[in-house]
Amino acid sequence: MSPRVRRRGRGGRWAAAVGAALLALALSPPAGAGAGAPGSTSGAVSVAGEEDLHWPGHASHFAFVDVPVTARVAPYWDRAHVARVGTRTQDHTDELLLILARVRDADGRAWLKVRLPVRPNGTVGWIPRSAVGEIRRLTSWLRIDTRTRRLRLVRDGKVILRARIGVGRRMWPTPRGEFYVRSRLSGPRLGAIYGPLAFGTSATSDVLTDWPGGGVVGIHGTDEPGLIPGRISHGCIRLRNRDIVRLGKRLQIGTPITIS
Repeated sequence: MSPRVRRRGRGGRWAAAVGAALLALALSPPAGAGAGAPGSTSGAVSVAGEEDLHWPGHASHFAFVDVPVTARVAPYWDRAHVARVGTRTQDHTDELLLILARVRDADGRAWLKVRLPVRPNGTVGWIPRSAVGEIRRLTSWLRIDTRTRRLRLVRDGKVILRARIGVGRRMWPTPRGEFYVRSRLSGPRLGAIYGPLAFGTSATSDVLTDWPGGGVVGIHGTDEPGLIPGRISHGCIRLRNRDIVRLGKRLQIGTPITIS
């Protein structure tokens, strides 16, 4: 049902040839950046020497999945499985993963700690660097407050967009935690109920486990703007159509999301 969306500007495998010095510069933490927003790390463990790559609103990183990969609890081939990740999302878009840290094993192979779009929410695992393509850097951060029903988009540490929102009803609450923007959908096949634009996220409903598509939480427009702000959805985030259009001009896939 969802329209197909292709990844944009993907550099391909030639990006792997970029010199180590240039990559290190691109992934260096910004001056004054903190350790990043706290979040659940169900599944994975921290290891000695891991390099933090996650500072929402200052510098975060993501990559498209090149080949199906098994995430593990630690950066070693013989460690327990956490989840299996393919190359396509439920919406038939290219799969991507938010990168939290990286490390090298005893043989010099690079591993990435990634946030996984699986149940339970907050699951994290380690994958080999070779399973994903070019590592992309963002400075944006989407913050959603379910209590005040407000959304803020932060870039380079500054709020660049605010909007009132609709969130899940009490029986179908919007899940809280750390997530990321996983896909972007638009076009006539989206349907009026979702407005002109929708974003898929890595979040899933904690209660609607048998929902079509696995209960993925979206951010989208609406055909009932008069209900916003309020507790009006099955867990998705709804915006008035003019606001989702504004957000669509600024929000990039791969952006980290904090829902509180």
